[in-house]
Amino acid sequence: MPRNLPRRSLLAAAATGLAAGATALAGPALAARPATPATEPAADTPAKALNRLLAGNHRFASGHPIRPHQTPQRLREVAAGQHPFAITLGCADSRVPPEVLFDQGLGDIFDNRVAGNIVDDLLLGSVEFAVEEFAPPVLMVLGHERCGAITATINALESGGEAPGHIGSIVDALRPIVEPLLESGGDRVDIAVRANVRAQARQLVATSELIAERVAAGTLAVVGARYDLDTGRVTLVH
Repeated sequence: MPRNLPRRSLLAAAATGLAAGATALAGPALAARPATPATEPAADTPAKALNRLLAGNHRFASGHPIRPHQTPQRLREVAAGQHPFAITLGCADSRVPPEVLFDQGLGDIFDNRVAGNIVDDLLLGSVEFAVEEFAPPVLMVLGHERCGAITATINALESGGEAPGHIGSIVDALRPIVEPLLESGGDRVDIAVRANVRAQARQLVATSELIAERVAAGTLAVVGARYDLDTGRVTLVH
C-alpha cells in the first residue's frame, strides 16, 4: 500500500470498504450442517477468515464443535510464535469467550476484551500491534445481547445519577452513542448494542491510519457482529 496516499483519501476508501465489507464477505449462506473438517481451512483472505469464524460459530451453536488446536502439540507449536487469523474486539463478559463461541483454539484469535467493546487509545494500540505484527485478514467488533455496559449507561442517563467508581468512564464513553437512542421504541438495549458495534467499527478505521490503509487495500476487513446469549449464534451487524 503506498505510504504517500493522503490520509483523507485513505479514510474515504476505508469507509466505503467498511460499509460494503460485511455484506460482501458473508458470501453464500453457510450450509445448515457443515461437514466437520479434519483441520481448519486456510484463512488467508478476509472472506475466508470471516467464513472460518462463522462456520466455527455454527458448529458451536448447533452442538457439534470440533475444538481445533487444543492439544499439547498445538500448545508447543504456538509457544514458539503466534499467527492468529483473526482479531476480535469483544465485551468483557464471562459468557462471550471468542475461542469457545467460534470453536477455535490456541493461537487462532488475537482477542481484545473490554466492557462495552470500546475503542480507546490503549485498546487501539493493542489492535494495531496485532495488525502490524501478524497481518490477520479480519478484525471483528463483537457486541452481545443484554450487554451490561449498555444497560448501565441507559440507567445512568435516565436516572441522572453517576455510576460508581471507574464504571463512570464506561458510561461517559458510551454516552454519545446511547443517548440519542433513549427514545427508541422496542428493545433499547439491543438497539444500542448494535449501534455501538457499528460506531466502534467505524472508530477503528477513522482513528487508525494503519488499519485504514489495509482496509483500503482489501487485505483487512473490519466487520461488526452480535452474539446471542440465548442461542449461541453470532450474526453480522451491517
